[in-house]
This record gives sequence, C-alpha cells and structure tokens, in this order.
Amino acid sequence: MTDLILRDLASLAQMKAAEAFQRSVWGEDDPADNSDLMLAIQHEGGLVAGAFDGDRMLAFLFAFPTSDPTAQHSHRLGVHPDAQGRGLGLRMKLYQKDWCLARGITRVRWTYDPARRANAVLNIYRLGATANIYYRDYYGEMEGINAGVPSDRLLADWDLTRADGATANPVDTVPIPADFARLAADDPATALSERLRIRQALEAGFADGLQIAGFDRRENAYLLARGA
Repeated sequence: MTDLILRDLASLAQMKAAEAFQRSVWGEDDPADNSDLMLAIQHEGGLVAGAFDGDRMLAFLFAFPTSDPTAQHSHRLGVHPDAQGRGLGLRMKLYQKDWCLARGITRVRWTYDPARRANAVLNIYRLGATANIYYRDYYGEMEGINAGVPSDRLLADWDLTRADGATANPVDTVPIPADFARLAADDPATALSERLRIRQALEAGFADGLQIAGFDRRENAYLLARGA
C-alpha cells in the first residue's frame, strides 16, 4: 500500500469513475454522488480525491466548503472492499488534513454511523475527533449496506490544530457491537435493538453536557467526558 498515489481527481472522466466506485463500496442500490455535482463543487473549493494503484481507484473522499470558511464538511470517505483493513481510510483523512491546512481550513466535520466499530476507531480513536450531536434517522430509509435500520448519525468534529487525541477524565462509556454490519444482516431485530440502545445512551449523555472524547478498542466502547 505504500506505493499508492493519493491525489485530487483531475477530470470529469475520473469523477464518473468515482460514481461507479461509490456503488462498489456502499452497494448498487445506494445513490452515488453525481459526477457533474462533484466537479462543480471541486471548482468552487471542494475536495474530491482518491487513492490510486496505477489507474485503479482504491479509496475516495468527497468534501465541500461550509458557511464557515475555516471549516469543511466531509461528505464521503470510502475504501474499496479489496483494500479495507490496511489503514487506507486513515491515509485519506491525513491527506485531507494537509489539503485543508494548506488552505487555512482548521476544522472538518462529517456524519457517521455510530454503531460501526471501524468508523469509531478511525474517527474517534485514531483522528481524535469529538462528537456531541446525534441525528436520528438522518438520511431516512436507506439501501445498500445501510438498509434495514434507522440511519442514525453522529456529527464528528475534527480540530486539525489539536496536538493529540488524549481523552480527559471519561465519566461514562457506551459500548457498541463488534460487527454491526454482520448483526444487521444476520439478526435485524437485534441490530435495531442495538441501534436504539446506542441512541438512547448517547442522547442522554449529550443532554447531560457530555461529549464523545475517545474510544476504547478493547471494550468496543465510546468514552464520554465533560465538554470543553
């Protein structure tokens, strides 16, 4: 994986290839972001990037400006199934960090499924993002890999100027399943129950002034602490 090239996409043809790539990651039934839209957003200051092994795209990232010129919203990050589990998601986020800091952008925000361990490990444990906003059924009913359960999302907030991701004085924990995707496929009723349990626990913590400040990989649990 060390010889991969990470770079911005450079043509409409590559944007169209990114549409097909999205379907390979999120499922054929999940609507892909349109190539024309991605091209226009890139021209207006957004980030559309990929990781390439030769001409083959193995990862994809799409982000766009917000009403705050110092903040970017990261809409999609996907790694091809053939390349998952090799740290490529982290490499793409660090590429995004460098891209943003070079342009005076110091925060990146994005939504993610709080029940999926890989998301929590990357977003909270490795990047040091925090979260204290929970969206119920954010996208409504979804297809592809997200089908069958409410599309709840957390809003991650990544401070690019933060020196470390240390968690200060956690006061509560919220465990999540070790493999929510398999649970949703094999036992939808239990997956729904887990979704609602995580929702209730995180919403209660946020209402009490707590925020997600870390993730314990051994216990598969969010660490909640008092917000700054």
